[in-house]
Amino acid sequence: MSDTKVIVDKLWSYCNILRDDGLSYGDYLEQLTYLLFLKMAEEQRALGFDRIVPEGLDWPSLLTRKGEALERQYVTILDALGGHDGMLGVVFRKAQNRIQDPAKLERLVKELIGSETWMSMEADVKGDAYEGLLEKNAADTKSGAGQYFTPRALISAMVDVMAPTPDMAICDPACGTGGFFLDAYRSIIERHPNLDPDQKRHIRTGLFTGWEIVDNTARLCAMNLLLHGIAAPEGASPVHVDDALRADPGARFDLVLTNPPFGKKSSMMIVNTDGRTERQALTVVRDDFWASTSNKQLNFVQHIRTLLKPDGRAAVVVPDNVLFEGGAGETIRRRLLAECDVHTLLRLPTGIFYAQGVKANVLFFDRRPGSDQIQTKDLWIYDLRTNIHFTLKNNPLTRNDLDDFVACYHADDRAKRVETERFHRYSYDDIVARDKASLDIFWLRDDSLTDVDNLPAPGVIAAEIVEDLTAALEAFTELAESLEPVETDQA
Repeated sequence: MSDTKVIVDKLWSYCNILRDDGLSYGDYLEQLTYLLFLKMAEEQRALGFDRIVPEGLDWPSLLTRKGEALERQYVTILDALGGHDGMLGVVFRKAQNRIQDPAKLERLVKELIGSETWMSMEADVKGDAYEGLLEKNAADTKSGAGQYFTPRALISAMVDVMAPTPDMAICDPACGTGGFFLDAYRSIIERHPNLDPDQKRHIRTGLFTGWEIVDNTARLCAMNLLLHGIAAPEGASPVHVDDALRADPGARFDLVLTNPPFGKKSSMMIVNTDGRTERQALTVVRDDFWASTSNKQLNFVQHIRTLLKPDGRAAVVVPDNVLFEGGAGETIRRRLLAECDVHTLLRLPTGIFYAQGVKANVLFFDRRPGSDQIQTKDLWIYDLRTNIHFTLKNNPLTRNDLDDFVACYHADDRAKRVETERFHRYSYDDIVARDKASLDIFWLRDDSLTDVDNLPAPGVIAAEIVEDLTAALEAFTELAESLEPVETDQA
């Protein structure tokens, strides 16, 4: 049994005890994050490094107490540390104790976390252990955590064709738990084994920048990077807790790798002039955007274009509606094709995301310096969806399933691309001549429509029906929320 699996099993086994007290997987992972940070900060201080956590709010202050006194001290620590800057503030931002039994908290502190020396553990062991916990949490469909977890096989393929280097500035404006950062780091270390001191320093202090709007997810991301040795506990956090779409941050990046949150609309509840509560779409209006819309995915496409340096490159997961939606969608696609080199589209299969109802793609484009010339010459589309079926449990997507796409992409020289059964080229003129400049293009025959003898397994068919129904339900829910005001009683 691997060291990683031993640690994951050990950490996860205690979760089952705490679940009897009403803690969810996510709650447990949150508490582990607080305690791991405190323990690692103390281990680092013991090695002679500067103190990160103020004395009296540190790990030793927990070890000297038991029972209710331990619980009170733990709450005091969580309340106090959230106001600090840097990694400390991100990890403890709005932190709360969710462990109601002081005896179980004491066991977690003194046995589970306290029995290991985490700083001496190899980064790939403790980092992979934490990733294992994140994946277990994502698989818990009731928690909804799966929406922050992009399939690691897909991330790996995206990173491999984008080929990050140690001197880049890399961004994920919807970084979730940090999957793209971790794999970009893996790729850089594998392809550049002889990093100089400046490059090593850059990896820990300037290589990655991310935004995450959800406090708890941001803390998981920060801890994930810390455990993998990418960020420093005493340093500034590479993760900003904020709505990435709120404004242009001013910073520009060489590479953007991201899977923005699923769901089309941004909205909030307001009280109108008649005293009734209604849902109002939050249309994002920014001077750097081509079109104003409440569609989050379309806004992220525009935001990513803003984030890129001239000749910067992007790989972004987008749902099908971004490819064909009219109105603002058409405006954005036409401007993107004209001002950026939109060169590759990967049509993803269903059944690969924890969040159901997702039909998604990966759009690859490069920002070009201002010019009157049309920047997109050809769009190459790889169809990994037609007649291909995956399920999370019985037939999960693996990295090998994406090998052919990676080979066809020709990251070293895209001029060497050739058409295959699943990889077709469409010229700019072909695309803009289509209705609404739609990128929703497919050419392979769906065998399930014509050959009943070659139907997928019943479980796969059922899973795809669930995906379609979930997507349809979400679309109707969004429509209903935007049309129907909610009546409220007024005094």
